[in-house]
Amino acid sequence: MSDSQKPSDNLSSLQGRVQQERLKIRDFYEKSRDELKLHPLTPLDDTDRDIGTTDISRPSFVLMGYDAHFPKDRIQILGKAEVSYLKTLSREESRKALANLCRFDIPCIILSRSLDPPDDLLELATANKIPVLQSELPTTDFIQVVASILNEQFSPFTSVHGTLVDVYGVGLLFTGRSGIGKSECGLDLVERGHRLVADDVVHVKERHKSVLIGRGVELARSFMEIRGIGIIDVQAMYGIRSIRAQKRIELQVVLKEWEAAKDFERLGLEEKETMILGVKIPMVIVPIIPGKNISVIAETIALNYLVKAYGYNPAEHFSDNLLEVLRRKANLERLARDDPE
Repeated sequence: MSDSQKPSDNLSSLQGRVQQERLKIRDFYEKSRDELKLHPLTPLDDTDRDIGTTDISRPSFVLMGYDAHFPKDRIQILGKAEVSYLKTLSREESRKALANLCRFDIPCIILSRSLDPPDDLLELATANKIPVLQSELPTTDFIQVVASILNEQFSPFTSVHGTLVDVYGVGLLFTGRSGIGKSECGLDLVERGHRLVADDVVHVKERHKSVLIGRGVELARSFMEIRGIGIIDVQAMYGIRSIRAQKRIELQVVLKEWEAAKDFERLGLEEKETMILGVKIPMVIVPIIPGKNISVIAETIALNYLVKAYGYNPAEHFSDNLLEVLRRKANLERLARDDPE
């Protein structure tokens, strides 16, 4: 089994993958009413409706009578186009169109642009226990913001025992057994001008299927536990520039005790990977021995990652140069052997 496949190297402290399954409409309103500028038009305490998907819908076709593929599990947005269309109908036709919409078990209906609810909408929605809300935001802006909020809410998440530091703009997640020096390494990097994101417990969320975002526990965001000293406040000691709220995790650095019998990576041609929440990221295993400057090594790891991101791989370049030197040496030896003079 290769190093990149060993469970011990792949975040043995990683907790199980967790994902928000449902979001009550009342909770959705409380969390996002300021950002979305929401106002309830029907009582929210009388409903047990919830949201179970990040997708949203504009029910134009349903209002026109076509509901064969209606996504009824989504938030339904009534914008200027839908409200204007209903105004072109007679009162009876408009009520029929709205009744067709409200017969489905939808989470809620939201009117954008502070639009007034069409006639009969509140009556039909209340009768079917469907919450109706109103937003001041334009329809396009509302859709973008609510999609971002729902993606954040429903993103898979987990917790990792480690230290996350922003080093030259690269998110390095330091892992290893308890007491090996993850926090001390993070503190030394802060002293060198880098930024602490989280210590001890790193909350990780998956974004957009391939991006991992790490952040710290809210109550302990700028605090670190240093063995022999205790709890310190990084922000109070080093200033606001020494911390950041969250950072994309780009690389895992595994700190391990030196083992003479173990063959650690020497050239860097074999790139190891680990997996968090189903997302693969590069992994570097750093052997720890007394006197080794881990902070400088961490900076080198970050810079090497950036160099590779720009298309230059030092290990491959060295290997190519070595092969070229060996080829030239072989040619010279052949010429010397075949030339008797």
